[in-house]
Amino acid sequence: MPLRSPRVRLLMVAVLAMLWMGATLARLGYLQLVCYSDYLARAQRQQQRIVEISPKRGAIYDRNMRELAMSVQVESCFAVPAEIANPEMAARLLSGVLGVPPEEIETRLSTSRAFVWIARKLSVEKAARIAALNLRGIYFQKENQRFYPKRQLAAHVLGYVDIDEKGLAGIEYAVDEQVRGKAGKMQVVADARRHWFDRTEKAPDAGSSVVLTLDEEIQYIAERELATAVSQTRAQAGSIVVQDPNSGALLAVANWPPFNPNAVAESSPEARINRAIGALYEPGSTFKLVALAAALEEGIARPEEVIDCQMGAIYIAGHRIRDHKAFGLLSLTEVLAHSSDVGAIKLGLRLGAPKLYEYIRAFGFGRPTGVDLPGENHGLLRRVENWSAISIGAVSMGQEVGVTPVQLVTAMSAIANGGLLYHPHVVRELRRGERVVALEQPAPQRVVRPTTAATLRRMLEAVVLEGTGRLARLEGVTAAGKTGTAQKIDPTSGRYSRTQHIASFVGFAPLNTPAVTVLVVLDSPVGPHEGGQVAAPVFKRLAEQVLTYLDVPRDVRISPKMQPTGNQRGPEQLEADLSDFDPVQVTTSAREDASTPEPALHPTLTASTELAAEEDLTVPGFRGKSVRDVTEECLRLGFTPVLVGTGVAVEQSPEAGTTVRRGSRLTVHFAHSASTRVVSGGGNTFAW
Repeated sequence: MPLRSPRVRLLMVAVLAMLWMGATLARLGYLQLVCYSDYLARAQRQQQRIVEISPKRGAIYDRNMRELAMSVQVESCFAVPAEIANPEMAARLLSGVLGVPPEEIETRLSTSRAFVWIARKLSVEKAARIAALNLRGIYFQKENQRFYPKRQLAAHVLGYVDIDEKGLAGIEYAVDEQVRGKAGKMQVVADARRHWFDRTEKAPDAGSSVVLTLDEEIQYIAERELATAVSQTRAQAGSIVVQDPNSGALLAVANWPPFNPNAVAESSPEARINRAIGALYEPGSTFKLVALAAALEEGIARPEEVIDCQMGAIYIAGHRIRDHKAFGLLSLTEVLAHSSDVGAIKLGLRLGAPKLYEYIRAFGFGRPTGVDLPGENHGLLRRVENWSAISIGAVSMGQEVGVTPVQLVTAMSAIANGGLLYHPHVVRELRRGERVVALEQPAPQRVVRPTTAATLRRMLEAVVLEGTGRLARLEGVTAAGKTGTAQKIDPTSGRYSRTQHIASFVGFAPLNTPAVTVLVVLDSPVGPHEGGQVAAPVFKRLAEQVLTYLDVPRDVRISPKMQPTGNQRGPEQLEADLSDFDPVQVTTSAREDASTPEPALHPTLTASTELAAEEDLTVPGFRGKSVRDVTEECLRLGFTPVLVGTGVAVEQSPEAGTTVRRGSRLTVHFAHSASTRVVSGGGNTFAW
């Protein structure tokens, strides 16, 4: 067939067309099927930019659901450099608003042509000023920023976050995974010339909220009193811890120096230390409660036993240890009240090093308490086999050991509540929408018997009534506690300093229905430096305010001049008496129903003291009434209540209608059923 034939030429064109189409289809198939993922990724890198938007963290509340930390929306500024015609001028204008060198902004603009952050989480004023510049290529994106509305209040407990809303300290760090939530995303799409033409957003998911055991009011009182104490004593630092002795819940944790978590960069690293859980110090005489508790529990000492304090000096392993005062013969109660080192050392020697070490560990020293805050120091306690010959004397009076404030306040709470060591904690529950997850706490460990704790409580009351802690005596409420004054180690010489001290006081109130345990620690006060001089008055001021806020009834009659009278007891009455002890009678929650008026205790009590002390009174009937009602009525009428048990009153002595003198003791038995009978005999009381 001739080559010039139309049919041949048509056939050749058709073959060539099919070959071209086959090659094209093969190439398209290769690109679409084999190279699809690679080219899609390259296109997305060129055309899209995905930027994470900080997540919305859950709020943090105090125990009364008052917000301590929240997340708020603020403006962040970003740029699309490809749209900025004059980067140098734009950098200069932005520099005047942001206070950043223009060279730094120019460098940012040169790193990408599609998207760069200019400034994140701007104040309202700066965002408005940047918007007023009306610069092409400058845009805004809303982000979440952590905000602490109470500023420095509870800052050491709350902690703080970084620019990406990640927790860095405190509760913010401890529960970061639950609180942080999921980050949002912003997708920026650019054309071939890197001009931004579209943006899509995915909102961040909020995290769980946290409810703490802290009480905003109590925290404020603690921080205010600590600031006042530091100002008056010119101390370098300090801490106050307020705990519920019946559960281990921390109601307030205050530290000095403070810092503002809204402006963390403006604070020093020292100010951000949570000294209540992370600062070690030698406790001094407050540590004597361990040796006293151990001696009473082991039955090798009694409150009225007389101890020869050897006129203030004792020799151990050839070393002479001197007391702060030359005491002679003192009862064990007086040894504690007057804080005799010699007396405490003699108790330690009776116990022996292994037994003393055992009780120190049992009270929670030398190991973490398990508090749900990061950065806890486990304390300093050498193994007993590493003690020197003099260690038992030093440890008995609070030397050669290092404790944290939260360890010491928890140990004192064990004495206050009847011998149970609770785990201190600040997180009560987590909330996500309608779902509430209450955090279970480990079961408490028994340290001493209830009778031992009761005996020691009476002895600790003597410290406040007639010992080194007289300045801690409360108006109208019984209290107990222990003072401490410890020398600091001089870092240059390695010896105890003669000028630097740690002054402290740890105590609880009321005596038989403890509502709060309070520890005050002042580091290096100038001038008066004894715990009884500078820390005890802080306990008094703080405890009186907190007990009033918690509506804790008074349990001591007040004189017409409002002078405290206390519960004066003779030595024979310092033995354990559990008849009027019930740690659950007083709760540490604020009044549940503020709309229901309650009788004003203070005016009534004051008025009752104006009546004649020798007036005869008729005993009212208490059957069926609550513990609180009986307490208030007894105090109002001028009787001294002795409360046994919980629930409603089922029996009383003297009986209703009996005529007695004002100030007489009225014993009222309580039970959870009004039909319960009470039988007394042989010095014991039984109920069924």
